[in-house]
Amino acid sequence: MPSLSPYKAELDYSYAPGAFPAMECLLHRPDCVRRVLVHSRAEGTEAAEKLTRLAEALHVRVEIADKALARLSGKENCFAAAVFGKFSDALKPEAPHVVLHHPSDSGNVGTILRTALGFGVEDVALIRPCVDVFDPRTVRASMGSLFSLRVRVYDDFEGYLAEHPGRALYPFMLDGSRSLPEVLDGDIPANWTLVFGNEGSGLPPEFAQMGQPVRIPSNDRIDSLNLSVAAAIGIYGFTRR
Repeated sequence: MPSLSPYKAELDYSYAPGAFPAMECLLHRPDCVRRVLVHSRAEGTEAAEKLTRLAEALHVRVEIADKALARLSGKENCFAAAVFGKFSDALKPEAPHVVLHHPSDSGNVGTILRTALGFGVEDVALIRPCVDVFDPRTVRASMGSLFSLRVRVYDDFEGYLAEHPGRALYPFMLDGSRSLPEVLDGDIPANWTLVFGNEGSGLPPEFAQMGQPVRIPSNDRIDSLNLSVAAAIGIYGFTRR
């Protein structure tokens, strides 16, 4: 493998920066891991030892790579990372889905991936233009949850619908919506899809004609909820009804 450089979207590999995300990559996507990087200052620590043992058991190369870690992370306190090949998954047709339409913030997307996994939703779609799900910032924000999920990126929402027809759609928006408690009091099919829009603009008006629009009720002290917060509330409600 050639020398490592800062992440670029056109590369066929990316980085899982941090000991915990790197461990999650090794545990859940071992076939994708190309090598593990450890900082010399982390040698002998419990986290580094655990990471090294697992990598060696999987026959993955481990390197002491201080300069590479600083270069790829842009930080001085990144003490471990996994280098992994990018992957693509098919979403499970009968399972619940979360769809993120044009999300623009890596931190939000990473947090939503972690939340979805925590509540048992393992299938997530992103609609372009969107955050690069393999950007190390997204991977780190997900705390490695990316490696336990089935994630697929579509060029447009029509592509998602063509691949998964007949699903019960619940776009989160104001137009034509019912409140989340009202929706959850009704019948919810097993193959539901929650759709969340861009952080700034939300979902386009045409989504009001798709499925049952949902709004999260709140008082008038705020104008809207952060995307990751709204997604967490929606996912929790649908999985715990």
